[in-house]
Amino acid sequence: MKFKDTKLIDRLTEGGGLLSILLEKLKEVLYSVIPITVLVLILNFLFLRLDSLLIVRFLMGSLLIIIGLTIFLFGIDIGITPIGENMGRLLMRLSTIVGIGLLALVLGFFISIAEPDLHILAQQVENIALKTMSKNFVVLVVSLGVGAMISVGILRIVKQVRLTKVFIGAYCVIFALVALVPQEYVAMAFDASGATTGALTVPFMLALAYGVAIRQRDSLKAEADSFGLVGLASSGAIMGLLFAVALFRPQLPNSETLVTAEPAVSSGLVQPFIDILPYTLQDVAFALLPIVIIFLLANGFYLRLPKRTRRQIFVGIIYSFIGLIVFLVGVNGGFMEIGRLIGFQLATTQSKIVLLVVGFLMGVTTILAEPAVLVLSQQIEETTAGSVKKTWLYFALCTGVGLAILFALSRILYPGVHLYHFLITGYVIIFIIIFKVPELFVGMAFDSGGVASGPMTATFIFAFVQGIAHATDPSNIILNSFGMITMVAMMPILSIMLLGIFYQFMLTRSRIGKGEDDYE
Repeated sequence: MKFKDTKLIDRLTEGGGLLSILLEKLKEVLYSVIPITVLVLILNFLFLRLDSLLIVRFLMGSLLIIIGLTIFLFGIDIGITPIGENMGRLLMRLSTIVGIGLLALVLGFFISIAEPDLHILAQQVENIALKTMSKNFVVLVVSLGVGAMISVGILRIVKQVRLTKVFIGAYCVIFALVALVPQEYVAMAFDASGATTGALTVPFMLALAYGVAIRQRDSLKAEADSFGLVGLASSGAIMGLLFAVALFRPQLPNSETLVTAEPAVSSGLVQPFIDILPYTLQDVAFALLPIVIIFLLANGFYLRLPKRTRRQIFVGIIYSFIGLIVFLVGVNGGFMEIGRLIGFQLATTQSKIVLLVVGFLMGVTTILAEPAVLVLSQQIEETTAGSVKKTWLYFALCTGVGLAILFALSRILYPGVHLYHFLITGYVIIFIIIFKVPELFVGMAFDSGGVASGPMTATFIFAFVQGIAHATDPSNIILNSFGMITMVAMMPILSIMLLGIFYQFMLTRSRIGKGEDDYE
Protein backbone atom coordinates (compact mmCIF):
# COMPACT_ATOMS: atom_id res chain seq x y z
CA MET A 1 0.00 0.00 0.00
CA LYS A 2 1.39 3.37 -1.04
CA PHE A 3 1.45 6.10 1.59
CA LYS A 4 -1.53 8.40 1.39
CA ASP A 5 0.51 11.60 1.58
CA THR A 6 2.46 10.61 -1.54
CA LYS A 7 -0.71 9.94 -3.50
CA LEU A 8 -2.30 13.20 -2.45
CA ILE A 9 0.82 15.25 -3.14
CA ASP A 10 0.87 13.84 -6.68
CA ARG A 11 -2.78 14.77 -7.16
CA LEU A 12 -2.34 18.24 -5.69
CA THR A 13 0.35 19.04 -8.25
CA GLU A 14 -2.06 18.25 -11.08
CA GLY A 15 -4.41 20.88 -12.50
CA GLY A 16 -7.56 21.13 -10.42
CA GLY A 17 -6.20 18.56 -7.96
CA LEU A 18 -7.14 20.50 -4.83
CA LEU A 19 -10.67 21.20 -6.04
CA SER A 20 -11.30 17.60 -7.09
CA ILE A 21 -10.13 16.24 -3.71
CA LEU A 22 -12.26 18.73 -1.78
CA LEU A 23 -15.30 17.86 -3.91
CA GLU A 24 -14.74 14.15 -3.14
CA LYS A 25 -14.63 14.93 0.58
CA LEU A 26 -17.68 17.19 0.31
CA LYS A 27 -19.71 14.43 -1.36
CA GLU A 28 -18.69 11.99 1.38
CA VAL A 29 -19.60 14.46 4.13
CA LEU A 30 -22.98 15.33 2.60
CA TYR A 31 -23.98 11.66 2.68
CA SER A 32 -22.98 11.61 6.36
CA VAL A 33 -24.58 14.82 7.67
CA ILE A 34 -27.83 15.01 5.67
CA PRO A 35 -29.49 11.98 7.40
CA ILE A 36 -29.28 13.44 10.94
CA THR A 37 -30.43 16.85 9.65
CA VAL A 38 -33.46 15.34 7.90
CA LEU A 39 -34.31 13.22 10.97
CA VAL A 40 -34.42 16.28 13.24
CA LEU A 41 -36.65 18.15 10.77
CA ILE A 42 -39.02 15.16 10.53
CA LEU A 43 -39.19 14.86 14.34
CA ASN A 44 -39.99 18.55 14.61
CA PHE A 45 -42.77 18.22 12.02
CA LEU A 46 -44.34 15.07 13.53
CA PHE A 47 -43.90 15.40 17.31
CA LEU A 48 -42.40 18.74 18.27
CA ARG A 49 -42.94 22.41 17.73
CA LEU A 50 -39.51 23.89 18.29
CA ASP A 51 -38.93 27.61 17.95
CA SER A 52 -38.16 28.61 14.35
CA LEU A 53 -35.04 30.45 15.54
CA LEU A 54 -33.72 27.19 16.99
CA ILE A 55 -34.41 25.31 13.73
CA VAL A 56 -32.62 27.96 11.65
CA ARG A 57 -29.67 27.85 14.06
CA PHE A 58 -29.63 24.05 13.75
CA LEU A 59 -29.52 24.34 9.94
CA MET A 60 -26.68 26.87 10.23
CA GLY A 61 -24.87 24.40 12.48
CA SER A 62 -25.40 21.65 9.90
CA LEU A 63 -23.88 23.85 7.19
CA LEU A 64 -20.87 24.62 9.39
CA ILE A 65 -20.44 20.90 10.12
CA ILE A 66 -20.47 20.09 6.39
CA ILE A 67 -17.92 22.80 5.57
CA GLY A 68 -15.72 22.07 8.58
CA LEU A 69 -15.73 18.30 8.17
CA THR A 70 -14.82 18.58 4.48
CA ILE A 71 -11.82 20.80 5.21
CA PHE A 72 -10.82 18.76 8.27
CA LEU A 73 -10.78 15.39 6.46
CA PHE A 74 -8.66 16.87 3.68
CA GLY A 75 -6.21 18.25 6.24
CA ILE A 76 -6.05 14.90 8.03
CA ASP A 77 -5.06 13.12 4.81
CA ILE A 78 -2.19 15.45 3.93
CA GLY A 79 -1.11 16.52 7.43
CA ILE A 80 -1.93 14.42 10.50
CA THR A 81 -1.81 10.99 8.84
CA PRO A 82 1.70 11.49 7.34
CA ILE A 83 2.96 12.69 10.75
CA GLY A 84 1.64 9.54 12.42
CA GLU A 85 3.09 7.28 9.73
CA ASN A 86 6.51 8.92 9.98
CA MET A 87 6.48 8.70 13.78
CA GLY A 88 5.74 4.99 13.40
CA ARG A 89 8.78 4.62 11.14
CA LEU A 90 10.86 6.53 13.69
CA LEU A 91 9.80 4.12 16.45
CA MET A 92 11.03 1.20 14.37
CA ARG A 93 14.43 2.87 13.92
CA LEU A 94 15.10 2.73 17.66
CA SER A 95 17.51 -0.03 18.63
CA THR A 96 16.03 -1.16 21.97
CA ILE A 97 12.63 -2.39 23.12
CA VAL A 98 12.87 -0.07 26.14
CA GLY A 99 13.42 2.93 23.86
CA ILE A 100 10.46 2.01 21.65
CA GLY A 101 8.21 1.48 24.68
CA LEU A 102 9.18 4.76 26.37
CA LEU A 103 8.77 6.88 23.23
CA ALA A 104 5.39 5.26 22.52
CA LEU A 105 4.30 5.99 26.12
CA VAL A 106 5.34 9.65 25.80
CA LEU A 107 3.55 10.00 22.45
CA GLY A 108 0.38 8.41 23.82
CA PHE A 109 0.43 10.52 26.99
CA PHE A 110 0.76 13.88 25.21
CA ILE A 111 -1.73 13.03 22.46
CA SER A 112 -4.31 12.03 25.08
CA ILE A 113 -3.69 14.99 27.36
CA ALA A 114 -4.41 17.34 24.44
CA GLU A 115 -7.79 15.78 23.54
CA PRO A 116 -10.59 18.36 24.15
CA ASP A 117 -13.25 15.68 24.79
CA LEU A 118 -11.19 14.33 27.70
CA HIS A 119 -11.17 17.74 29.40
CA ILE A 120 -14.97 17.94 29.08
CA LEU A 121 -15.37 14.52 30.71
CA ALA A 122 -12.82 15.37 33.41
CA GLN A 123 -14.81 18.47 34.35
CA GLN A 124 -17.97 16.37 34.69
CA VAL A 125 -16.16 13.84 36.89
CA GLU A 126 -14.88 16.67 39.10
CA ASN A 127 -18.44 17.95 39.51
CA ILE A 128 -19.80 14.49 40.34
CA ALA A 129 -17.00 13.70 42.79
CA LEU A 130 -17.56 17.00 44.65
CA LYS A 131 -14.01 18.08 43.72
CA THR A 132 -12.38 15.17 45.57
CA MET A 133 -10.83 14.36 42.17
CA SER A 134 -9.82 17.51 40.27
CA LYS A 135 -10.18 17.91 36.52
CA ASN A 136 -6.41 18.05 36.00
CA PHE A 137 -5.90 14.92 38.08
CA VAL A 138 -8.45 13.00 35.99
CA VAL A 139 -6.79 14.14 32.75
CA LEU A 140 -3.42 13.05 34.13
CA VAL A 141 -4.42 9.53 35.26
CA VAL A 142 -6.45 8.83 32.11
CA SER A 143 -3.60 10.01 29.88
CA LEU A 144 -1.11 7.85 31.78
CA GLY A 145 -3.38 4.87 31.14
CA VAL A 146 -3.64 5.74 27.45
CA GLY A 147 0.11 6.20 27.13
CA ALA A 148 0.80 2.90 28.87
CA MET A 149 -1.56 0.95 26.59
CA ILE A 150 -0.28 2.64 23.42
CA SER A 151 3.18 1.53 24.52
CA VAL A 152 1.84 -2.00 25.03
CA GLY A 153 0.15 -1.84 21.61
CA ILE A 154 3.31 -0.77 19.77
CA LEU A 155 5.42 -3.39 21.56
CA ARG A 156 2.78 -5.99 20.66
CA ILE A 157 3.30 -5.20 16.96
CA VAL A 158 7.09 -5.31 17.32
CA LYS A 159 7.12 -8.60 19.27
CA GLN A 160 4.29 -10.15 17.18
CA VAL A 161 2.01 -10.96 20.12
CA ARG A 162 -1.56 -11.89 19.16
CA LEU A 163 -3.96 -8.99 19.57
CA THR A 164 -6.64 -11.26 21.02
CA LYS A 165 -4.41 -12.16 23.98
CA VAL A 166 -3.61 -8.51 24.71
CA PHE A 167 -7.28 -7.46 24.72
CA ILE A 168 -8.28 -10.38 26.95
CA GLY A 169 -5.53 -9.45 29.41
CA ALA A 170 -6.48 -5.76 29.36
CA TYR A 171 -10.16 -6.40 30.05
CA CYS A 172 -9.37 -8.92 32.79
CA VAL A 173 -7.54 -6.09 34.57
CA ILE A 174 -10.45 -3.71 33.88
CA PHE A 175 -13.11 -6.00 35.33
CA ALA A 176 -10.94 -6.74 38.35
CA LEU A 177 -10.83 -2.98 38.99
CA VAL A 178 -14.60 -2.71 38.38
CA ALA A 179 -15.18 -4.94 41.40
CA LEU A 180 -13.35 -2.40 43.59
CA VAL A 181 -15.25 0.81 42.72
CA PRO A 182 -18.82 2.12 43.20
CA GLN A 183 -21.16 1.42 40.28
CA GLU A 184 -21.63 5.15 39.53
CA TYR A 185 -17.95 5.52 38.68
CA VAL A 186 -17.90 2.47 36.40
CA ALA A 187 -19.98 4.37 33.84
CA MET A 188 -17.64 7.38 34.08
CA ALA A 189 -14.55 5.22 33.58
CA PHE A 190 -15.96 3.44 30.54
CA ASP A 191 -17.09 6.80 29.16
CA ALA A 192 -13.45 7.93 29.41
CA SER A 193 -12.62 5.35 26.73
CA GLY A 194 -14.65 7.38 24.26
CA ALA A 195 -13.43 10.76 25.46
CA THR A 196 -9.79 9.98 24.65
CA THR A 197 -10.39 8.91 21.05
CA GLY A 198 -11.43 12.10 19.31
CA ALA A 199 -11.28 13.61 15.85
CA LEU A 200 -7.54 14.32 16.02
CA THR A 201 -6.21 11.49 18.16
CA VAL A 202 -7.78 8.65 16.15
CA PRO A 203 -6.17 9.52 12.78
CA PHE A 204 -2.82 9.97 14.52
CA MET A 205 -3.08 6.61 16.35
CA LEU A 206 -4.18 4.77 13.19
CA ALA A 207 -1.29 6.25 11.21
CA LEU A 208 1.19 5.54 14.03
CA ALA A 209 0.20 1.87 14.12
CA TYR A 210 0.38 1.66 10.33
CA GLY A 211 3.83 3.25 10.29
CA VAL A 212 5.09 0.55 12.68
CA ALA A 213 3.22 -2.39 11.13
CA ILE A 214 4.19 -1.65 7.51
CA ARG A 215 7.85 -2.44 8.27
CA GLN A 216 6.98 -6.13 8.45
CA ARG A 217 7.79 -8.40 5.52
CA ASP A 218 4.44 -10.18 5.69
CA SER A 219 2.02 -7.66 4.14
CA LEU A 220 -1.08 -9.55 5.28
CA LYS A 221 0.16 -9.59 8.89
CA ALA A 222 0.98 -5.89 8.59
CA GLU A 223 -2.62 -5.19 7.58
CA ALA A 224 -3.96 -6.90 10.71
CA ASP A 225 -1.38 -5.23 12.97
CA SER A 226 -2.24 -1.74 11.71
CA PHE A 227 -5.52 -1.96 13.65
CA GLY A 228 -6.12 -2.35 17.38
CA LEU A 229 -4.07 0.54 18.79
CA VAL A 230 -7.12 2.82 19.18
CA GLY A 231 -8.96 0.05 21.03
CA LEU A 232 -6.01 -0.51 23.37
CA ALA A 233 -5.78 3.24 24.04
CA SER A 234 -9.47 3.20 24.99
CA SER A 235 -8.88 0.34 27.43
CA GLY A 236 -6.01 2.32 28.97
CA ALA A 237 -8.33 5.25 29.64
CA ILE A 238 -10.74 2.95 31.51
CA MET A 239 -7.92 1.46 33.58
CA GLY A 240 -6.50 4.87 34.47
CA LEU A 241 -9.75 6.27 35.88
CA LEU A 242 -10.82 3.04 37.60
CA PHE A 243 -7.43 2.81 39.30
CA ALA A 244 -7.70 6.43 40.51
CA VAL A 245 -11.21 5.86 41.91
CA ALA A 246 -10.16 2.60 43.61
CA LEU A 247 -7.14 4.32 45.14
CA PHE A 248 -8.65 7.63 46.30
CA ARG A 249 -12.29 6.65 46.99
CA PRO A 250 -13.90 10.00 45.99
CA GLN A 251 -17.04 11.05 47.87
CA LEU A 252 -20.39 10.37 46.16
CA PRO A 253 -22.88 13.27 46.10
CA ASN A 254 -26.40 13.31 47.49
CA SER A 255 -29.16 13.30 44.88
CA GLU A 256 -30.06 16.90 45.74
CA THR A 257 -26.61 18.03 44.68
CA LEU A 258 -27.28 17.07 41.08
CA VAL A 259 -30.62 18.81 40.49
CA THR A 260 -30.34 21.14 37.50
CA ALA A 261 -32.54 23.75 35.90
CA GLU A 262 -34.80 22.98 32.99
CA PRO A 263 -33.19 23.18 29.53
CA ALA A 264 -32.96 26.82 28.49
CA VAL A 265 -32.86 28.28 24.98
CA SER A 266 -30.08 30.70 24.05
CA SER A 267 -31.11 34.00 22.54
CA GLY A 268 -30.00 35.23 19.13
CA LEU A 269 -29.30 33.51 15.84
CA VAL A 270 -25.55 33.98 15.53
CA GLN A 271 -24.53 34.79 19.12
CA PRO A 272 -24.24 31.14 20.33
CA PHE A 273 -21.70 30.46 17.56
CA ILE A 274 -19.73 33.59 18.45
CA ASP A 275 -19.77 32.74 22.17
CA ILE A 276 -18.34 29.26 21.61
CA LEU A 277 -15.63 30.35 19.13
CA PRO A 278 -12.90 31.51 21.60
CA TYR A 279 -13.13 28.29 23.64
CA THR A 280 -13.07 26.21 20.46
CA LEU A 281 -10.01 28.04 19.15
CA GLN A 282 -8.24 27.35 22.44
CA ASP A 283 -9.22 23.67 22.55
CA VAL A 284 -8.21 22.95 18.95
CA ALA A 285 -4.91 24.81 19.27
CA PHE A 286 -4.17 22.91 22.48
CA ALA A 287 -5.03 19.62 20.76
CA LEU A 288 -2.82 20.26 17.72
CA LEU A 289 0.16 21.80 19.51
CA PRO A 290 1.66 18.57 20.96
CA ILE A 291 1.41 16.85 17.55
CA VAL A 292 3.18 19.78 15.86
CA ILE A 293 5.92 19.99 18.52
CA ILE A 294 6.56 16.24 18.41
CA PHE A 295 6.79 16.34 14.62
CA LEU A 296 9.16 19.33 14.60
CA LEU A 297 11.48 17.67 17.11
CA ALA A 298 11.38 14.31 15.32
CA ASN A 299 11.99 15.88 11.92
CA GLY A 300 14.75 18.16 13.19
CA PHE A 301 16.74 15.35 14.83
CA TYR A 302 15.81 12.15 12.97
CA LEU A 303 13.36 12.19 10.04
CA ARG A 304 14.82 14.95 7.83
CA LEU A 305 11.85 14.91 5.45
CA PRO A 306 12.11 16.69 2.07
CA LYS A 307 11.04 20.34 1.99
CA ARG A 308 8.12 19.52 -0.31
CA THR A 309 6.75 16.92 2.13
CA ARG A 310 7.21 19.22 5.14
CA ARG A 311 5.38 22.03 3.39
CA GLN A 312 2.51 19.71 2.48
CA ILE A 313 2.24 18.46 6.08
CA PHE A 314 2.07 22.00 7.48
CA VAL A 315 -0.59 22.93 4.92
CA GLY A 316 -2.52 19.86 6.11
CA ILE A 317 -2.18 20.95 9.75
CA ILE A 318 -3.60 24.38 8.88
CA TYR A 319 -6.53 22.77 7.04
CA SER A 320 -7.12 20.44 10.02
CA PHE A 321 -7.03 23.40 12.42
CA ILE A 322 -9.53 25.47 10.43
CA GLY A 323 -11.80 22.53 9.63
CA LEU A 324 -12.01 21.25 13.21
CA ILE A 325 -12.80 24.73 14.53
CA VAL A 326 -15.63 25.20 12.03
CA PHE A 327 -16.93 21.68 12.74
CA LEU A 328 -16.93 22.07 16.54
CA VAL A 329 -18.50 25.54 16.40
CA GLY A 330 -21.29 24.04 14.29
CA VAL A 331 -21.79 21.12 16.68
CA ASN A 332 -21.68 23.12 19.92
CA GLY A 333 -23.49 26.19 18.64
CA GLY A 334 -26.22 24.51 16.61
CA PHE A 335 -26.61 20.92 17.78
CA MET A 336 -26.19 20.70 21.57
CA GLU A 337 -29.16 22.84 22.54
CA ILE A 338 -31.60 21.33 20.07
CA GLY A 339 -30.52 17.82 21.08
CA ARG A 340 -31.33 18.53 24.74
CA LEU A 341 -34.70 20.09 23.90
CA ILE A 342 -35.70 17.26 21.56
CA GLY A 343 -34.94 14.72 24.30
CA PHE A 344 -36.80 16.72 26.95
CA GLN A 345 -39.91 17.38 24.84
CA LEU A 346 -40.15 13.82 23.54
CA ALA A 347 -39.83 12.43 27.08
CA THR A 348 -42.64 14.66 28.35
CA THR A 349 -45.05 14.15 25.43
CA GLN A 350 -44.40 10.72 23.89
CA SER A 351 -44.48 7.07 24.97
CA LYS A 352 -41.41 5.07 25.94
CA ILE A 353 -41.63 3.08 22.70
CA VAL A 354 -41.43 6.27 20.63
CA LEU A 355 -38.41 7.40 22.68
CA LEU A 356 -36.61 4.09 22.10
CA VAL A 357 -37.30 4.14 18.35
CA VAL A 358 -36.16 7.75 18.04
CA GLY A 359 -33.05 6.95 20.10
CA PHE A 360 -32.19 4.09 17.76
CA LEU A 361 -32.61 6.34 14.69
CA MET A 362 -30.53 9.07 16.35
CA GLY A 363 -27.70 6.60 16.87
CA VAL A 364 -27.92 5.29 13.30
CA THR A 365 -27.78 8.74 11.71
CA THR A 366 -25.35 10.47 14.07
CA ILE A 367 -22.58 7.89 13.69
CA LEU A 368 -22.40 8.68 9.97
CA ALA A 369 -21.23 12.22 10.77
CA GLU A 370 -18.43 11.24 13.18
CA PRO A 371 -15.13 12.48 11.67
CA ALA A 372 -13.04 9.57 12.98
CA VAL A 373 -15.50 7.01 11.56
CA LEU A 374 -14.93 8.43 8.09
CA VAL A 375 -11.15 8.23 8.60
CA LEU A 376 -11.25 4.65 9.96
CA SER A 377 -13.58 3.37 7.23
CA GLN A 378 -11.31 4.83 4.56
CA GLN A 379 -8.22 3.21 6.09
CA ILE A 380 -9.98 -0.16 6.43
CA GLU A 381 -11.06 -0.13 2.78
CA GLU A 382 -7.58 0.89 1.59
CA THR A 383 -5.70 -1.51 3.85
CA THR A 384 -7.85 -4.49 2.83
CA ALA A 385 -7.64 -3.49 -0.87
CA GLY A 386 -11.42 -3.09 -0.96
CA SER A 387 -12.25 -6.57 0.34
CA VAL A 388 -13.98 -4.97 3.35
CA LYS A 389 -16.35 -2.38 1.89
CA LYS A 390 -17.22 0.92 3.55
CA THR A 391 -20.91 0.08 3.18
CA TRP A 392 -20.46 -3.12 5.24
CA LEU A 393 -18.66 -1.19 7.95
CA TYR A 394 -21.26 1.58 8.01
CA PHE A 395 -24.09 -0.94 8.26
CA ALA A 396 -22.43 -2.71 11.20
CA LEU A 397 -21.57 0.55 12.97
CA CYS A 398 -25.00 2.12 12.41
CA THR A 399 -26.74 -0.97 13.76
CA GLY A 400 -24.40 -1.20 16.75
CA VAL A 401 -24.63 2.46 17.73
CA GLY A 402 -28.40 2.56 17.18
CA LEU A 403 -28.82 -0.36 19.58
CA ALA A 404 -26.36 1.28 22.00
CA ILE A 405 -28.53 4.41 22.29
CA LEU A 406 -31.65 2.26 22.62
CA PHE A 407 -30.07 0.29 25.50
CA ALA A 408 -28.75 3.48 27.13
CA LEU A 409 -32.25 4.98 27.11
CA SER A 410 -33.78 1.81 28.55
CA ARG A 411 -31.61 2.36 31.68
CA ILE A 412 -33.28 5.73 32.18
CA LEU A 413 -36.83 4.73 31.25
CA TYR A 414 -36.96 1.43 33.17
CA PRO A 415 -35.63 1.66 36.78
CA GLY A 416 -34.85 -2.07 37.06
CA VAL A 417 -32.42 -1.98 34.14
CA HIS A 418 -28.78 -1.22 35.02
CA LEU A 419 -25.62 -0.54 33.05
CA TYR A 420 -23.83 -3.62 34.33
CA HIS A 421 -26.54 -5.85 32.83
CA PHE A 422 -25.44 -4.71 29.37
CA LEU A 423 -21.71 -4.52 30.13
CA ILE A 424 -21.45 -8.04 31.52
CA THR A 425 -23.61 -9.57 28.78
CA GLY A 426 -21.90 -7.63 25.99
CA TYR A 427 -18.31 -8.32 26.99
CA VAL A 428 -19.01 -11.99 27.78
CA ILE A 429 -20.34 -12.41 24.22
CA ILE A 430 -17.40 -10.43 22.79
CA PHE A 431 -14.78 -12.56 24.53
CA ILE A 432 -16.55 -15.79 23.57
CA ILE A 433 -16.71 -15.02 19.85
CA ILE A 434 -13.29 -13.28 19.73
CA PHE A 435 -11.66 -16.66 19.09
CA LYS A 436 -13.88 -17.21 16.04
CA VAL A 437 -13.13 -13.82 14.46
CA PRO A 438 -10.24 -13.23 12.00
CA GLU A 439 -7.38 -11.32 13.68
CA LEU A 440 -7.84 -8.40 11.28
CA PHE A 441 -11.42 -7.89 12.47
CA VAL A 442 -10.43 -8.02 16.16
CA GLY A 443 -8.37 -4.86 15.73
CA MET A 444 -11.01 -3.23 13.54
CA ALA A 445 -13.74 -4.02 16.09
CA PHE A 446 -12.01 -2.49 19.11
CA ASP A 447 -10.87 0.51 17.05
CA SER A 448 -14.47 1.02 15.91
CA GLY A 449 -15.60 1.14 19.52
CA GLY A 450 -13.20 4.01 20.12
CA VAL A 451 -14.03 6.04 17.02
CA ALA A 452 -17.82 5.68 17.37
CA SER A 453 -17.85 7.83 20.50
CA GLY A 454 -16.54 11.06 18.97
CA PRO A 455 -17.62 14.73 19.13
CA MET A 456 -21.06 14.20 17.55
CA THR A 457 -21.90 11.50 20.10
CA ALA A 458 -20.31 13.39 23.00
CA THR A 459 -22.32 16.53 22.21
CA PHE A 460 -25.56 15.99 20.27
CA ILE A 461 -26.44 12.48 21.49
CA PHE A 462 -25.20 13.22 25.01
CA ALA A 463 -27.47 16.30 25.08
CA PHE A 464 -30.39 14.25 23.71
CA VAL A 465 -29.97 11.61 26.43
CA GLN A 466 -29.47 14.32 29.05
CA GLY A 467 -32.78 15.94 28.04
CA ILE A 468 -34.60 12.62 28.48
CA ALA A 469 -32.83 12.01 31.80
CA HIS A 470 -33.93 15.42 33.09
CA ALA A 471 -37.57 14.89 32.10
CA THR A 472 -37.62 11.38 33.60
CA ASP A 473 -35.62 11.82 36.83
CA PRO A 474 -34.08 15.30 37.26
CA SER A 475 -32.37 14.38 40.54
CA ASN A 476 -30.17 11.86 38.70
CA ILE A 477 -29.67 13.73 35.45
CA ILE A 478 -25.86 13.62 35.43
CA LEU A 479 -25.51 10.07 36.75
CA ASN A 480 -28.06 8.83 34.20
CA SER A 481 -26.25 10.68 31.43
CA PHE A 482 -23.05 8.76 32.14
CA GLY A 483 -23.01 5.32 30.54
CA MET A 484 -24.32 6.32 27.12
CA ILE A 485 -20.80 6.65 25.69
CA THR A 486 -19.98 3.33 27.38
CA MET A 487 -22.71 1.62 25.37
CA VAL A 488 -21.69 3.40 22.16
CA ALA A 489 -18.11 2.21 22.66
CA MET A 490 -19.12 -1.42 23.33
CA MET A 491 -21.79 -2.21 20.74
CA PRO A 492 -19.68 -1.50 17.61
CA ILE A 493 -17.09 -3.98 18.91
CA LEU A 494 -19.74 -6.68 18.91
CA SER A 495 -21.27 -5.68 15.57
CA ILE A 496 -17.89 -5.53 13.75
CA MET A 497 -16.92 -8.93 15.19
CA LEU A 498 -20.19 -10.37 13.87
CA LEU A 499 -19.34 -8.75 10.52
CA GLY A 500 -15.96 -10.50 10.69
CA ILE A 501 -17.62 -13.88 11.22
CA PHE A 502 -19.92 -13.19 8.25
CA TYR A 503 -16.93 -12.09 6.14
CA GLN A 504 -15.05 -15.29 7.03
CA PHE A 505 -18.10 -17.37 6.10
CA MET A 506 -18.48 -15.64 2.72
CA LEU A 507 -14.74 -15.95 2.03
CA THR A 508 -14.77 -19.67 2.84
CA ARG A 509 -17.82 -20.25 0.65
CA SER A 510 -16.20 -18.33 -2.20
CA ARG A 511 -13.04 -20.44 -1.98
CA ILE A 512 -15.05 -23.66 -1.94
CA GLY A 513 -16.98 -22.47 -5.00
CA LYS A 514 -13.78 -21.68 -6.88
CA GLY A 515 -12.34 -25.05 -5.94
CA GLU A 516 -15.39 -26.83 -7.33
CA ASP A 517 -15.17 -24.79 -10.52
CA ASP A 518 -11.49 -25.62 -10.92
CA TYR A 519 -12.16 -29.26 -10.28
CA GLU A 520 -14.88 -29.35 -12.87
